[in-house]
Amino acid sequence: MTGNHTSNTTLTDSYYSYTGDDFTPCNNNYVRDFSQVFLPTLYSMVFIVGLIGNGLVLCVLAKYYRKSNMMDVCLFNLALSDLLFLISLPFWAHYAATNIWIFGNSMCKAVTAFYMLGFYGSIFFMLLMTVDRYLVTVHAHTSLFFKRQSVSVGIALVLFMWALSLGASLPTIIFSQGRNESNGLCMPEYPNNTWRLVIYMELNILGLVLPLTVMGFCYSQIIPTLAAMKSKKRHKAIKLMLVLIIVFFLFWTPYNVVIFMYFLHYSGYMETCEWLRDLGLAMQWTETIAFSHCCLNPIIYAFLGQRFRTLVIKTLKEWFPICFSRCRTLNSQLTYTRSSTNSMHSTETTFV
Repeated sequence: MTGNHTSNTTLTDSYYSYTGDDFTPCNNNYVRDFSQVFLPTLYSMVFIVGLIGNGLVLCVLAKYYRKSNMMDVCLFNLALSDLLFLISLPFWAHYAATNIWIFGNSMCKAVTAFYMLGFYGSIFFMLLMTVDRYLVTVHAHTSLFFKRQSVSVGIALVLFMWALSLGASLPTIIFSQGRNESNGLCMPEYPNNTWRLVIYMELNILGLVLPLTVMGFCYSQIIPTLAAMKSKKRHKAIKLMLVLIIVFFLFWTPYNVVIFMYFLHYSGYMETCEWLRDLGLAMQWTETIAFSHCCLNPIIYAFLGQRFRTLVIKTLKEWFPICFSRCRTLNSQLTYTRSSTNSMHSTETTFV
């Protein structure tokens, strides 16, 4: 995945290097005009909403962290992954609006690193959550062994997941180059077409095939086991995870499909200008849908997690006591008004 710079890179490379039967370059002005208006606005909205939501999640989980709860550790790192991802959006928004990269080569690599680490971090921590629920539900004895060494095991697993994320991100980070020219670019410059195809396949395998395989297997074992249990807490945890995973796939699968289409294009299939133009527009839409996923996890926690909701309200009361004291005053006034009105109605009824 190479985000907005993927679409810019892909379109720039393809439209201006492709020659058809008439040996004229493809024209991507329509795609560029669309992205200049459409992407900066949506990226800005996603950035603001996601920053507030995920920032609140991090604060709440850090404040009320429970060492024995692997779920909280995964949720914390999931929110951290989303924040890393979000940090890159203002830069891509500016890039889309101006069509010029002005931040230099170092920032190009840094922003790409934030983007890629956020993307792979989200995937790997969702996989870790799934495997943890699988062990807790299906192999309770194994999970008890890990619980006895919860702190050391938790730290080791978190570091391992971030190391995996960095390893998966490194090729794109290394190949990304920022050029401060009259039309400055931030784009991967692959040594050859094989590297491009390998990275596209890596995105599809790690971004879709691997998560689907692991989660499909785990939940095929978890659901029958849960059906025989009567624990409400476990049901709620599984429900939260299922919603998180389903939403993730709904928002990221279209993007992975488009990435696979680019793979086919660079493999020598469907090389017409019309195909590439349609693919560019599809990338703009699917990319924006995928980016907006960063905003949704905190909303899901709020709707499905009673404990999380309680902790958020408790934290907000500590941060903004004046607002909540005013709310209590208004509530008490409303309660008094209702009771007075009910009293009047009762008196009137008695006299009638």
